[in-house]
Amino acid sequence: MKYIVRHSTRYQYGLSVSNCYNVAYVLPRNTSRQQVDAIDIKITPTATTHNTRTDCFGNKFLQFSIEKDHNELELAITSTISVQDKEANINLDFGSPCSYVKYLLENTKTIDCVNAREFMLDSPMVQAQQYLADYATSSFSDERPFLSAVMELTQRIYTDFTYDPTFSDVATPLADVFKHKRGVCQDFAHLAIGCLRSLGYPARYVSGYLETLPPPGKEKLVGADATHAWFAVYSPGEGWFEFDPTNNTVTSEQHITTAWGRDYSDVTPLKGVIFGGGHSPQLFVSVDVQRVNE
Repeated sequence: MKYIVRHSTRYQYGLSVSNCYNVAYVLPRNTSRQQVDAIDIKITPTATTHNTRTDCFGNKFLQFSIEKDHNELELAITSTISVQDKEANINLDFGSPCSYVKYLLENTKTIDCVNAREFMLDSPMVQAQQYLADYATSSFSDERPFLSAVMELTQRIYTDFTYDPTFSDVATPLADVFKHKRGVCQDFAHLAIGCLRSLGYPARYVSGYLETLPPPGKEKLVGADATHAWFAVYSPGEGWFEFDPTNNTVTSEQHITTAWGRDYSDVTPLKGVIFGGGHSPQLFVSVDVQRVNE
């Protein structure tokens, strides 16, 4: 499947900004199941400096500065991406059992396994906690296939927690999400990652987009799609597998990856420093994911 993704982020400031310096994780990356065919970057007003770099996780990110007075900033990215549906037919009831996955994590010295162990460690927004281990442990019996256990955890989060975009923001602690059983896709991804790390398994945060299809007979609304988040787990010898607890599913061709890291703080879509601007600038975000008929 081929998609065109348009992602616009616009700030309006109450007072003039003299300088701003920004980092943006809005450039989709190549993965084993997706290929970026083209990217168009537009920055308004015109950037003074503008560079594309690659971080330690292999993500491409954008660095740019605007060193002149401005009252509005817009970053618009248009990407053309081809996605394959590689995980839809995976039988999760086969594969390494949970106890063997832990044994391999401790005793395998391949570069992939060594690199995956980084995602067992605490990160700025997700720390291993006993209450998370207690919540998840019933799904991870020693002889159960590991991926089947992860799918059950995904299903439990979907069932036990309510999607509520009014409850949390990017700074809401995971403990509050767990206590109130509410949150959004970022929170549910962090929750799953926290549960897995608390049990000793590697898990990482994945940011991207999810195509949303309109009801039958209705036209798709431009800008109705949004940024999305899910998680991936690593099983030695089997690789990384992605799950979406917000939608109770493994990832499909409708999931388009932008970047991955330890948690949201590694792949924030747009962050930076501004000089001036006044208080509480207005933020407008629009995302449109459009299928391309081939």
